Amino acid sequence: MNVKEVAALSGVSVRTLQYYDEMGLLCPSRNPDNDYREYSEEDLGLLQQILFFRSCGFKLRQIRKIISAPDFDPQEALLLQKKALLHEKARIEQMLETLEKTIQERKGDITMENKERFEGFDFTKNPYEEEARSRWGDEAVDRSKSFFEKMSPDQHRHLSKDMAELFRELAKVSDQDPVGKEAQEEIQKMYDFFNSRFGYHYSYEAFAGLGKMYVEDERFTKNIDQYRPGLSAFLSKAMAFFSDNKMKSEK
Repeated sequence: MNVKEVAALSGVSVRTLQYYDEMGLLCPSRNPDNDYREYSEEDLGLLQQILFFRSCGFKLRQIRKIISAPDFDPQEALLLQKKALLHEKARIEQMLETLEKTIQERKGDITMENKERFEGFDFTKNPYEEEARSRWGDEAVDRSKSFFEKMSPDQHRHLSKDMAELFRELAKVSDQDPVGKEAQEEIQKMYDFFNSRFGYHYSYEAFAGLGKMYVEDERFTKNIDQYRPGLSAFLSKAMAFFSDNKMKSEK
């Protein structure tokens, strides 16, 4: 299906679908003859997942992080989304009941207790968002954080020094083609370094996801670009190619 057909089917605008593609959330294949987007049945299933997550209150960046996690389980996600929507359904039904009581009180038919006036209002965080984050979103972050907290001050200093040296070496090749041989050799060193020093083994998908964060999170961008302007964008492209190439070679 082309993008207009998917937009008509799903109710999502063409521009929104294009944006999903641009941000790496839903990336259909391209027709080799005209470069138009072509959506498969799998793409439609993924779009449904995205819309369910949106209906549950998740932000697009959170959704992308969840669905790109190596251990993401679509079936488990559907069950989680069902729980979230049932929770929201119960909340809305309670609010409707409160609203109806308020209408009746205004008419003089009933008298409400003060606590009844606020039943159904819930401004706390979606309880299933945290569950999804813990299952798929931040495993690498959480494990690494635990690992770093156990390090001594001296170990921290050594790691910081080695990290700085790693990024200085990467900066030296950042004026080259990010998919070129020399750049990819340095990215291999980077991948090996991360997996040996951070207390967590990065899958190729997770490594590519980290590269995306380098350009999407200004804190990463600012810190990395101090070694050389544009280094974060270079690394993001190089890490994506590296990961994709490794995954293809393993098939």
